[in-house]
Amino acid sequence: MIHLAAFLFTPSGMYDGWRHSAAQASADMDFDLIVDVTRAAERGKFDAIFFADTVAMVGNANPETMATGQSRQARLCYLEPASLITALAPMTSNIGLIATMTTTYNEPYHVARRMASIDHISKGRAGWNLVTSQIEEEAWNFGLEQHVAHADRYERAAEFSEVVKGLWDSWEEDAHVRDKATGQVFDPQKVHILGHKGPHFSVRGPLNVARPPQGHPIIAQAGSSEPGKELAARTADLVFTAQRTVEESRTFYQDLKGRMAMYGRDESSLHIMPGVVPIAAETDEEAQAILDEIESFMTVEQAIKAIQRHAGDLDLTKFDPEGPLPPLPPVNTARGRQQVLIDMAERDNLNLGQVARRFAASAGHRILVGSPKTIADSFEAWHMAGAADGFVLIFPFFPTPVYNFVDLVVPELQRRGLFRKEYESAILRENLGFERPANRFHRQSEPAPVAL
Repeated sequence: MIHLAAFLFTPSGMYDGWRHSAAQASADMDFDLIVDVTRAAERGKFDAIFFADTVAMVGNANPETMATGQSRQARLCYLEPASLITALAPMTSNIGLIATMTTTYNEPYHVARRMASIDHISKGRAGWNLVTSQIEEEAWNFGLEQHVAHADRYERAAEFSEVVKGLWDSWEEDAHVRDKATGQVFDPQKVHILGHKGPHFSVRGPLNVARPPQGHPIIAQAGSSEPGKELAARTADLVFTAQRTVEESRTFYQDLKGRMAMYGRDESSLHIMPGVVPIAAETDEEAQAILDEIESFMTVEQAIKAIQRHAGDLDLTKFDPEGPLPPLPPVNTARGRQQVLIDMAERDNLNLGQVARRFAASAGHRILVGSPKTIADSFEAWHMAGAADGFVLIFPFFPTPVYNFVDLVVPELQRRGLFRKEYESAILRENLGFERPANRFHRQSEPAPVAL
């Protein structure tokens, strides 16, 4: 079966999508609309929805953007994801709820406590999208003059994730006795101090939230650089990636799955889900008309400015748009995304203007336009080729493209036997087909009683 997750990147997953005539431009702050879209995704039996996050207003370093109020995208203000999925939990029943929280500008105890709480509130449907922060403006909100170095961010993230999982294991499932007659609250043999001391963190524990219903909430991760792939092989349950061809995706898939054995993990414990922007309609022609309207808003000059942050200190506006993409210096932001840009130009022999327009439209993700048959054919081909366990759907705007996918494409996938007709469970981990992780402390033969 194919797995599907909806990436609710409000107000638009394409930079100019929010300007489409059918788009709700205020979707970023419209909670009622987000509820409707989430319920539509649940009606479509999606595994999960998830929300991106940065802890800064992206683009506020650009004087032109600040002076004119114009940006290449409208996603500048939006609801904080952990708060949002907490609010969505009682309004849904089966769909997974995944929120992004950075390991660069957070502490492990905060994330472990927040995600464990949301897992309890949602009765086992919470997920944490682990990111290392790629936006340089974030540093300025946390007492730093410049962003933490790429290698240091990933080193910190690896330790961060291990601390979080250790804290989730603080309490065994039956640790709480709550015996009114004796006054005993918990079994001291079944609550554990983490006692972590490492290069980045010193965390005693235990967590002051009981073990999550899933054992560990699902961990999603999106890094495609070498450190990102190592982190994913070590820690992730879901990987959201960006490949535009089935050959590229299959190579990435085999590479990442092949790294898991060194961390004692089975390949089946990780789902790789490339991002795709689906534009679905009754016919291919109707779908193409939607894309044409969105693309009509973008000039080559705007597109080049949109990819500037992937070029570091190299000013792309000084190069001929009809000339080749110049050699790009390594950046301290999203190195995997920069490589997607470079690979796209080389593979398709695109000039600077062409690659800028193609990349900027969807941040390098594949745009899939057409009827239900066209889209289902592509999904089936990628899945059968061993290039994907499923797909992360990045909708061009909201809410119509979500409804179109649920009402048109999902039934076609179900008809082919490629997608579920009913949820297997009300637990996210079980819908994904993953086993519940063992408690690391429970595996010890003689656990020491906790001293609180």
